[in-house]
Amino acid sequence: MKKVLFASTALIATASVAAADVKFSGYGRFGIGYLEDRTGTVDAVGGGTASGVDTDNTILISRFRLNIDGTAETDGGVEFSARVRLQADENAGNGEAGSAGLNGARFSVIYGGLRVDAGNVAGSFDNLANYYGNEPGLEFFIGQYAGVNYDFLAYSSTGSGSNAVFFQYAVGDFSFGASYDQATFAETATAGSDTDSGDRWDISATYTFGNITAALAYGQTDRPFGGDKDSLTVLTLGGDFGDLNATLFVADDDVADDDLNGTAYGFSLAYNLGAATTLTAAYGDGSADGDTQQYGIGFIHDLGGGVSLKGGLGNTKAGDADGRVRADFGVNFNF
Repeated sequence: MKKVLFASTALIATASVAAADVKFSGYGRFGIGYLEDRTGTVDAVGGGTASGVDTDNTILISRFRLNIDGTAETDGGVEFSARVRLQADENAGNGEAGSAGLNGARFSVIYGGLRVDAGNVAGSFDNLANYYGNEPGLEFFIGQYAGVNYDFLAYSSTGSGSNAVFFQYAVGDFSFGASYDQATFAETATAGSDTDSGDRWDISATYTFGNITAALAYGQTDRPFGGDKDSLTVLTLGGDFGDLNATLFVADDDVADDDLNGTAYGFSLAYNLGAATTLTAAYGDGSADGDTQQYGIGFIHDLGGGVSLKGGLGNTKAGDADGRVRADFGVNFNF
């Protein structure tokens, strides 16, 4: 009788999941990471914690990511979906394990070439073709966008994110995107304080011709009680040339800190050595005195079944500070 009851319960639960069309996907990764002159927060012998102290340069790195997607579709073909993400990373400062937690939800409506996202969304820059390019390393720690200092609307994997709206429409070789994020800031941390807008918005256009994709995006953010607006313009180009994938990146950002204003530029490459191995490289820099410069190389070796070995070696330098060497190696598996 108990076996029949358990079997019936399992059948009902399975049928419910199938009707709701709930899907799980994600990846895991772990390995060794090195960062020259690593600092972080550690426990103090007498109690409490100490921040900004020297820690081990070499640590165990890891990430577990699980996407949970629920989807329903009307009789007219309009798809409604929602996603939350469960993610756990190591503490990059001290190498200790981190705990997993759900992020903010993203809701979507999709019909034909039209998509509208609401909630914890990625904006036009975060969705822009070839913005991130080919990032070397298990942790993707080198990027062609390193010289950008503008704070654009981005999807949050571990936090609530911004409660915003993103719109995208694709027709033929063209696609258009836009997002809007409403925010209010108080002048002081007191009850009844004056408030001002910190809203931000962005737009983008993408066109693919043959093996080349060009994308352009522009965004602005209100500076609360600050007068001028922050802004960012980005142009990317990317294409496949046989076994080589290449991207170019140019941007101009205007932020409150004059030492960070200027032109950002970079490029990235990925070259297939054979059926299983890919070499990657990236360089990013900027014209402003305080911009970050990054460059490095990496590799990906496909083991089959969604499992691959990845690693990278690079250097990162912020403004006039000394450069720091960074490297990693490990395994990545998709599920």
